[in-house]
Amino acid sequence: MSLRKISFAVGEYYHIYNRGNSKQIIFHDSDDYHRFLKLMFLSNGKENFKMCSVGNEIYNFDRGEQSVDIGAYCLMPNHFHILLTQTNSGDVSKFMHKLTTGYSMYYNNKYERTGALFEGKFKSEHANNDRYLKYLFSYIHLNPVKLIDANWKEVGIKDKGKTIKFLEQFIYSSFQDYLGVKRQQKVILTTREFPNYFSKPDQFRNEIFDWLSYK
Repeated sequence: MSLRKISFAVGEYYHIYNRGNSKQIIFHDSDDYHRFLKLMFLSNGKENFKMCSVGNEIYNFDRGEQSVDIGAYCLMPNHFHILLTQTNSGDVSKFMHKLTTGYSMYYNNKYERTGALFEGKFKSEHANNDRYLKYLFSYIHLNPVKLIDANWKEVGIKDKGKTIKFLEQFIYSSFQDYLGVKRQQKVILTTREFPNYFSKPDQFRNEIFDWLSYK
């Protein structure tokens, strides 16, 4: 996989995403999801690592200086979303290269396959205004709704209570971190370089759930 030929500016925000080749499933079980989350943490640093030597305390591993600050993320069965900004000495493309290469090697070995796992190079959108940046927090965290209510954007939510409960229990995104849930994966986020839209869990909850009532 060649590195992406694009310049990412420090202090700017980007929505990074990609999906499986031919829309194939890339996360089949909880082990797959958790491997990607661990790699997202470990790849965000200057230190090289081997999964076999990191040990069980992966989220305590000293990664060295970070490449990016991650503000939000969500993993779906056949794609992922990451909202990030590049650090002063970081490199978005190298971070993504380490992440997707590491996961592809794991996946191909586990499922005894060869070839590209992802649909080409990762995609990126520049969040070049405050309104769009704030919207992305909702867009990314609401992605899992499609897993239980595929047409909610077109016809509205069928069961808001059920949907809220599902989102609050979904562990493969940063949703729970903004609700204040204590868990190891919280260290994946480094929100200090993002606007403080949600200083309290209730502010985040209200912002996200307002979108469910939009239709």
